[in-house]
Amino acid sequence: MARYPKNSTIYSILIGMCIVGFWVFENFYTPSPYSENSEENRESSFPFEFLPSSTTGDIVHHSYFSLSYNEPYEQAEWVAYTLDWKHLTYEDRERPFFVEDPWVKSKSADWRNYKGSGYDRGHLCPAGDRRFSEQAYNETFYTSNISPQDKYFNAGVWNRLERHVRQWAKRYGSVNVITGGVLEPGLEEIGDEDVDVPKTFYKIVARQDKGKLKVIGFLMRGVEQQIPLEKLCVPIDSIEALTGIDFFKGIDSGLQKKLERSVDTKEWKF
Repeated sequence: MARYPKNSTIYSILIGMCIVGFWVFENFYTPSPYSENSEENRESSFPFEFLPSSTTGDIVHHSYFSLSYNEPYEQAEWVAYTLDWKHLTYEDRERPFFVEDPWVKSKSADWRNYKGSGYDRGHLCPAGDRRFSEQAYNETFYTSNISPQDKYFNAGVWNRLERHVRQWAKRYGSVNVITGGVLEPGLEEIGDEDVDVPKTFYKIVARQDKGKLKVIGFLMRGVEQQIPLEKLCVPIDSIEALTGIDFFKGIDSGLQKKLERSVDTKEWKF
């Protein structure tokens, strides 16, 4: 009868301990938050008068972006940030863990909801727009800043639009961005916390040009599509109708109506 060396038993025990340790780490370890106190979590630079309304009242200002969290859908209904040309660096940063946002009243969804779902953890404020500082970069990995996205959409047309917004920041000096998924009843849900998967995403970009406000809105299905970005432009009124959110609520109502009822791509370089 063959006998196995004692070492093989020890190795088996060690391997088993490693597997258990890895499972515990994956399922229970949560890193510390990236903004530890109110000084680090100061109000972002996004213009107050451009902030949208919140359907939930759960608005959070991080150092480099603001958001309105929608607990029933377990994600932000909008994320707003300013992108200045000075923010655009190619500095290489170590990718941190996704962590729950401690500043959201109900806490944001755990990143583990996305495991095995088939969906990407899609950034709303892109990490690539926040390489200029370690904290700015890390804050984009709060789960309040992510939404379930089809991987081909995330790496495709959504990424193309994000890169185009960076080009606008370089060209015009600074732009203000508001973005999110359209949250509506009947969406597919993933994970133990029932994180909803938006079918449609929007992005609104605004800039000042010689004292005049220029705005443009995009609305797209959450699947890859090989069409020019300008074909995805819609009036901001139509995004408001879908989301129930009032964008640019702080500006003059007459100007707001004028800007939001039509699409003017001539004011933007495509």
